[in-house]
Amino acid sequence: TFNVNGVQTANVVGYIKGTDSILAKETVIIGAHLDHIGTASPVNGDQIANGANDNASGSTVVLLLAKHFAAHPPKRSVLFTWFSAEEKGLLGSTHLASGLQAKSLNLYTMINFEMIGVPLKDKPYTAYLTGYEYSTMASVLNAHAQDEFIGFLPKAKEYNLFQRSDNYPLYQAFQVPCQTISTFDFTNYDYYHHVDDEISALDFEFMTSFINDIVPILTKAVNAGTQEIKMKL
Repeated sequence: TFNVNGVQTANVVGYIKGTDSILAKETVIIGAHLDHIGTASPVNGDQIANGANDNASGSTVVLLLAKHFAAHPPKRSVLFTWFSAEEKGLLGSTHLASGLQAKSLNLYTMINFEMIGVPLKDKPYTAYLTGYEYSTMASVLNAHAQDEFIGFLPKAKEYNLFQRSDNYPLYQAFQVPCQTISTFDFTNYDYYHHVDDEISALDFEFMTSFINDIVPILTKAVNAGTQEIKMKL
């Protein structure tokens, strides 16, 4: 728990200890933010911003990955994190990063999910990775996918998206690959921070396909015998 302007809130975390006596000493964080902006400009009398894509969609991915790894314990330890107060300035991830740093967590990598409720348009890849050029994460995940699942989105670099989601405080604290996977590119969804970011606007067929693809990809990455994901810069 932590306070934001006098209001108590909380991150939600779950932990699965790795099964390998050596690799279990390394931790992978899989995360998404669970908060949204609260209210926005009213439309037809509705001012509640539910945040279906931003970021119930990403939270769903983390929940289903947690369910998968609970049934199939990985070699490395995994910390599943749902961050609060992301919309207030990455406060939840900053709070958690500080606490984990104080405990000297041996963090291997952090993978964050942000807005995966609708597919990209006219792209050869399924999703993009913020900070694409900073690490080997994209190439490693694509190798495990045996496909170009993760791509480079120029707009992500132009808009500094690497620094605008919950991966960034973890990167600042640990200086290891901490990046965000997303399918929102500012052209394929009209309801960013809008009251019409409703569940009815999401593409469940795409989300199902995305989750079915990402589960085996991350399973291979978490269970890899060596640290394949490394910083480049």
